[in-house]
Amino acid sequence: MKPLAWLGAPGGRGLGLPCAQPTPSQVYAPRGVCFNDDTLAVCDSGNHRVLIWHGVPESDGQPADVVLGQADSYSEGPNARGRGPENGLHLPTAIVLHAGRLLVADAWHHRILVWDEVPRESDTPPNHVIGQKDFASVDPNRGGVCDGASLYWPYGIGFAAEWFYVADTGNRRIVGWRGLPLDGRPADVILGQASANDNEENRGGPASPKSFRWPHAIAGSEDVLYVADAGNHRVLGWTPLPEADADPAVVLGQENFTAAAEFPYVKQGASRLRFPYSIARDGEVLAVADTANNRILLWQGLPKLGAFRPADAVVGQPDFDATGENGWKAVTHQTLCWPYGIWMHSGKLAVADSGNNRIMIWSLDDLLIEPAMAGERYVSGNSRTS
Repeated sequence: MKPLAWLGAPGGRGLGLPCAQPTPSQVYAPRGVCFNDDTLAVCDSGNHRVLIWHGVPESDGQPADVVLGQADSYSEGPNARGRGPENGLHLPTAIVLHAGRLLVADAWHHRILVWDEVPRESDTPPNHVIGQKDFASVDPNRGGVCDGASLYWPYGIGFAAEWFYVADTGNRRIVGWRGLPLDGRPADVILGQASANDNEENRGGPASPKSFRWPHAIAGSEDVLYVADAGNHRVLGWTPLPEADADPAVVLGQENFTAAAEFPYVKQGASRLRFPYSIARDGEVLAVADTANNRILLWQGLPKLGAFRPADAVVGQPDFDATGENGWKAVTHQTLCWPYGIWMHSGKLAVADSGNNRIMIWSLDDLLIEPAMAGERYVSGNSRTS
C-alpha cells in the first residue's frame, strides 16, 4: 500500500528528519493538512508557517509554491522573526479550504485567520481574524474572561452544513456559528460547557456525555457532527447537528459516554483510541487519527448511534493490535509516528505524519481492502454496543 506521494524530504539512516534550516520541500512536525481538487495546504507547525501547493502533488518531495507566516521559504520561528503577529504565525495547527477561502487555526495566537482567496504569492496577509479584535492582538480570551466570542488555543476548525465550528481547546469546548463570524459576533452554539463564561476541564468533574478534556478536531456532514475529544481518548458524534448543548448520540474509543480511560499497555484492537487528535470525513467514510497508537482507523458507513463500534480498516500498522512508532523499526512508506492531522477528499487520504516530519497521501481504494472482514475479525471475540 504505497502512498501516492510523500512530501517532506526524509533524512538519512531511516529517520524522517528535516534539515536544520527550512526549505520549500521540507516540513517540521506538521499538525494540519487539507486539500481539494486544486490545492494542498499544510500547517508546518514546527516552522510556524503554512505551505501551499497549487495542484495536489503527485511526486515525492515536491516543493511548495507559497509560504505564509514567514518572509520566505527559509525562515522559521514564531511571529515571523520579530515582524509581529500581523503577518506571523505561532504554532498553526489546523487548516481548511472552504468556498474559495483559506482558514488557519493560529493556535498560540488564540485566533483563526481567514484569507478570502487562496494566496498565490508568499507572505500574503490575511483578510480577517476571528477571536481577536485586530491582527496585532494575541492574548488568550482577548485578554479577559472566556465569553462567546473569545478563543484560547483553538486547535481545530471545520464545517458541517452551513455551520462553522472551532475546537476551542483551552476553553474545553466547541463553539459554532451559522456561517463565518467575520463581524466578531458570539457563537450561536457552545458544546461542552454550561455557559459562555465557563471553561473548566470536563465541566469541573469526571468525563460526561456533555464534557470535553482536550477537544482537538471537527468533522461533519449535513446531519452529523464529530468531535475528537483527545484528552478523554474518544470521538463524540451528534445527529442531527446540535443547535444547543446536547448529549451526543455516538461515542468511539470508549465503552460508554462516561468512560475516559487510556489503555497504553494492552492490545488496542479496532475500537480503542489513545489521544485521537484529528478526524476527517469523505462521503460515508470516517477516519480518525489515533495518534498515540501511531495509526489511522477507518470506518465505512458513518457511525451515528451507540458506543465502541470497531473500525473497518487500519493504516500505519500491520493489524489492529500493533501500536509502535514506525512499527519499532525504520521509517517506511507504510509506517506512521504520531499522525496529528488528517484530511479526506475525493477518495484520497492525506496524513500529517508529525513524528516523521512528512505529509503522506494515499488512495482510499488501496486502504479499504476487505474492510468488513477486518472489522468482523475483531468483533467476533468481543461484545460491543452498535
